[in-house]
Amino acid sequence: MSVLKPGGGRMVAVAGDVYTLKLAGADTGGRCSVLEFVVPPGGGPPPHTHTREGETFYVTGGELTFTVGGETLVVGAGGFAHPPRGVPHSFTNKGATPAKAVVVVSPAGLEEMFFETGTAWDSTDRFPGPPTPADIERLKAAAPKYGIVLGPPPGGHA
Repeated sequence: MSVLKPGGGRMVAVAGDVYTLKLAGADTGGRCSVLEFVVPPGGGPPPHTHTREGETFYVTGGELTFTVGGETLVVGAGGFAHPPRGVPHSFTNKGATPAKAVVVVSPAGLEEMFFETGTAWDSTDRFPGPPTPADIERLKAAAPKYGIVLGPPPGGHA
């Protein structure tokens, strides 16, 4: 059994957001990983598609605007979102305060991309600022290795 105290876990800043690894694929035989993340106002990842894993998001604070397969939905605290594998998606915090969520990724492995491309971080009370061109280039370079297709699909809808 794995137990992690509140606030525990390895943190990384990725593209302006802060992720905390709560359960790694190494702990689950690769079945899943669990991350908690905090998204500052205006934050969130660019449109992308996962070819290997599905994600399930549980919003725990604030709200996130998800665009999944061209449909846009606002999900507030207590709500879930599940963009299926292979469906383009993104999310954005359009609010004035940080949004928080937990994401279960299945199968595991995506967490490795975050630690490969992100910056070690130590607090969810401050943010690294918008991604730099170098941050974006690291993501672009690593994405194919992890089965991630960056950018909107043909036709332009995430």
